[in-house]
Amino acid sequence: MKATGKTVEGILAGIPAERAAPFNQLHEVIVQNLPEGFEAGISYGGLGYIVPHSLYPAGYHCKPSEPLPFASIASRQSSINFYHMGIYADSKLLDWFVAEYPKHCKRKLDMGKSCVRFKKMDEIPYELIGELMTKMSAQEWIDIYEKNIKK
Repeated sequence: MKATGKTVEGILAGIPAERAAPFNQLHEVIVQNLPEGFEAGISYGGLGYIVPHSLYPAGYHCKPSEPLPFASIASRQSSINFYHMGIYADSKLLDWFVAEYPKHCKRKLDMGKSCVRFKKMDEIPYELIGELMTKMSAQEWIDIYEKNIKK
Protein backbone atom coordinates (compact mmCIF):
# COMPACT_ATOMS: atom_id res chain seq x y z
CA MET A 1 0.00 0.00 0.00
CA LYS A 2 1.49 3.29 -1.08
CA ALA A 3 1.25 6.06 1.50
CA THR A 4 -1.22 8.76 0.68
CA GLY A 5 -0.87 12.30 1.88
CA LYS A 6 1.76 14.96 1.53
CA THR A 7 2.13 15.66 5.26
CA VAL A 8 2.61 13.55 8.38
CA GLU A 9 -1.01 14.24 9.32
CA GLY A 10 -2.18 13.34 5.82
CA ILE A 11 -0.37 10.01 5.90
CA LEU A 12 -1.75 9.20 9.35
CA ALA A 13 -5.26 10.06 8.17
CA GLY A 14 -4.90 7.72 5.19
CA ILE A 15 -4.07 4.57 7.15
CA PRO A 16 -6.77 1.88 6.78
CA ALA A 17 -9.21 1.88 9.70
CA GLU A 18 -8.26 -1.61 10.89
CA ARG A 19 -4.63 -0.49 11.28
CA ALA A 20 -5.09 3.11 12.35
CA ALA A 21 -4.85 2.53 16.12
CA PRO A 22 -1.64 0.44 16.14
CA PHE A 23 -0.03 2.55 13.39
CA ASN A 24 -0.79 5.79 15.23
CA GLN A 25 0.40 4.32 18.53
CA LEU A 26 3.67 3.24 16.89
CA HIS A 27 4.10 6.74 15.44
CA GLU A 28 3.46 8.33 18.85
CA VAL A 29 5.96 6.03 20.59
CA ILE A 30 8.59 6.89 18.01
CA VAL A 31 7.95 10.65 18.22
CA GLN A 32 7.96 10.61 22.03
CA ASN A 33 11.37 8.90 22.03
CA LEU A 34 13.10 10.72 19.16
CA PRO A 35 16.34 12.29 20.34
CA GLU A 36 16.88 15.98 19.67
CA GLY A 37 17.80 16.68 16.06
CA PHE A 38 15.46 14.12 14.51
CA GLU A 39 11.94 15.01 13.43
CA ALA A 40 8.92 13.36 11.89
CA GLY A 41 8.50 14.25 8.24
CA ILE A 42 7.99 12.98 4.75
CA SER A 43 10.78 10.77 3.47
CA TYR A 44 10.53 9.37 -0.04
CA GLY A 45 6.79 9.92 0.02
CA GLY A 46 6.25 8.05 3.28
CA LEU A 47 6.23 8.71 7.00
CA GLY A 48 9.81 9.06 8.15
CA TYR A 49 11.91 10.20 11.05
CA ILE A 50 14.69 12.22 9.55
CA VAL A 51 17.62 14.52 10.11
CA PRO A 52 16.33 17.74 8.54
CA HIS A 53 18.34 19.80 6.07
CA SER A 54 18.67 22.50 8.75
CA LEU A 55 20.91 20.10 10.71
CA TYR A 56 22.41 18.16 7.80
CA PRO A 57 22.25 20.34 4.67
CA ALA A 58 23.85 17.72 2.39
CA GLY A 59 20.74 15.55 2.62
CA TYR A 60 20.63 11.93 1.53
CA HIS A 61 23.39 10.93 -0.89
CA CYS A 62 20.99 9.13 -3.23
CA LYS A 63 18.81 12.23 -3.54
CA PRO A 64 20.24 15.32 -1.79
CA SER A 65 16.91 17.14 -1.99
CA GLU A 66 15.60 14.56 0.53
CA PRO A 67 16.54 14.88 4.22
CA LEU A 68 18.79 12.22 5.73
CA PRO A 69 16.50 9.28 6.60
CA PHE A 70 16.85 7.47 9.90
CA ALA A 71 13.65 5.49 10.52
CA SER A 72 10.20 5.11 9.02
CA ILE A 73 6.96 3.21 9.29
CA ALA A 74 4.67 2.00 6.55
CA SER A 75 1.42 0.10 6.19
CA ARG A 76 1.97 -2.74 3.74
CA GLN A 77 -0.41 -5.37 2.41
CA SER A 78 0.08 -7.88 5.24
CA SER A 79 1.99 -5.95 7.89
CA ILE A 80 3.01 -2.71 9.50
CA ASN A 81 6.69 -2.27 8.75
CA PHE A 82 9.21 -0.39 10.88
CA TYR A 83 12.52 0.60 9.29
CA HIS A 84 15.51 1.71 11.36
CA MET A 85 18.75 2.56 9.58
CA GLY A 86 20.69 2.48 12.84
CA ILE A 87 20.22 -1.28 13.26
CA TYR A 88 21.33 -1.71 9.65
CA ALA A 89 24.50 0.34 10.09
CA ASP A 90 25.51 -0.48 13.68
CA SER A 91 26.02 -4.19 14.42
CA LYS A 92 26.10 -3.64 18.20
CA LEU A 93 22.71 -1.94 18.07
CA LEU A 94 21.37 -4.76 15.89
CA ASP A 95 22.68 -7.37 18.32
CA TRP A 96 21.04 -5.53 21.22
CA PHE A 97 17.70 -5.33 19.39
CA VAL A 98 17.72 -9.01 18.38
CA ALA A 99 18.55 -10.06 21.96
CA GLU A 100 15.85 -7.82 23.48
CA TYR A 101 13.07 -8.65 21.04
CA PRO A 102 12.06 -12.01 22.61
CA LYS A 103 11.67 -10.27 25.98
CA HIS A 104 8.95 -8.06 24.47
CA CYS A 105 7.21 -10.28 21.94
CA LYS A 106 6.25 -13.98 21.80
CA ARG A 107 6.45 -14.07 18.01
CA LYS A 108 9.62 -14.82 16.11
CA LEU A 109 11.35 -11.68 14.86
CA ASP A 110 10.43 -11.09 11.20
CA MET A 111 13.22 -8.86 9.99
CA GLY A 112 15.14 -7.85 6.88
CA LYS A 113 18.26 -5.66 6.89
CA SER A 114 16.59 -2.64 8.46
CA CYS A 115 12.94 -3.69 8.28
CA VAL A 116 10.92 -5.24 11.08
CA ARG A 117 7.54 -6.57 9.94
CA PHE A 118 4.64 -6.69 12.38
CA LYS A 119 1.95 -9.00 10.99
CA LYS A 120 0.03 -9.24 14.27
CA MET A 121 -0.99 -5.69 15.14
CA ASP A 122 -1.71 -6.58 18.75
CA GLU A 123 1.87 -7.77 19.29
CA ILE A 124 3.86 -4.70 18.32
CA PRO A 125 6.53 -4.22 21.03
CA TYR A 126 5.97 -0.50 21.53
CA GLU A 127 8.18 -0.25 24.60
CA LEU A 128 11.10 -1.89 22.78
CA ILE A 129 10.69 0.39 19.74
CA GLY A 130 10.62 3.39 22.05
CA GLU A 131 13.82 2.29 23.75
CA LEU A 132 15.48 1.60 20.39
CA MET A 133 14.70 5.13 19.24
CA THR A 134 16.61 6.58 22.22
CA LYS A 135 19.79 4.61 21.54
CA MET A 136 21.28 6.84 18.82
CA SER A 137 21.57 10.61 18.66
CA ALA A 138 21.22 12.55 15.43
CA GLN A 139 24.94 13.36 15.51
CA GLU A 140 25.85 9.70 16.06
CA TRP A 141 23.68 8.78 13.07
CA ILE A 142 25.31 11.47 10.92
CA ASP A 143 28.78 10.21 11.93
CA ILE A 144 27.91 6.58 11.12
CA TYR A 145 26.28 7.62 7.86
CA GLU A 146 29.28 9.67 6.74
CA LYS A 147 31.76 6.98 7.74
CA ASN A 148 30.00 3.90 6.38
CA ILE A 149 27.27 4.77 3.94
CA LYS A 150 27.84 8.06 2.15
CA LYS A 151 29.91 7.65 -1.00
